[in-house]
Amino acid sequence: MVYPARLLRIAGFLVAMVLCLGSPARAQIVAIGASNVAGKGVSSSDAWPAQLEGMLAAKGRSVHVTNAGISGDTNAGMLARLDSAVPEGTRIVLLDRRGGGWNARRRGQGDQNAELAAIEARLRSRHIRVIPMWWNEVLRNHLQPDQIHFTAEGHRVVAAHMLPAVMSAVR
Repeated sequence: MVYPARLLRIAGFLVAMVLCLGSPARAQIVAIGASNVAGKGVSSSDAWPAQLEGMLAAKGRSVHVTNAGISGDTNAGMLARLDSAVPEGTRIVLLDRRGGGWNARRRGQGDQNAELAAIEARLRSRHIRVIPMWWNEVLRNHLQPDQIHFTAEGHRVVAAHMLPAVMSAVR
């Protein structure tokens, strides 16, 4: 015979497990990079990681895209914060391969290609798929007045171009 107190403890345990584990079908994705990942100059909902999450949801993919972009970051900075920015359980990283090197060169810190390679190697050693952030010269038509950062439409263009690769990765 199951007693009411024991039944309540079992039910409580099951609820706690569901809350801790979340939805098992929900893929974890992290976008990491500099200001054009962070969404400098646009709202957080207009930044391409948020737009990509919305596009994936519209296609029936249950995913969460964490925006781990930091304006002004360098490849060395991304490497230093990689383990905290990309938690256990992350399946895919969307990597800005341009902004960190650009920021480092602007500060006289070199191109930081070795740091970028180390980022990719560390992610792959954790069995995390790396998808580079899409960038194309067409984005020059979608820049804010500073001629560096994407407009909301530029972020939409990035998200739309990344959508097929990310959909394929989260099957």
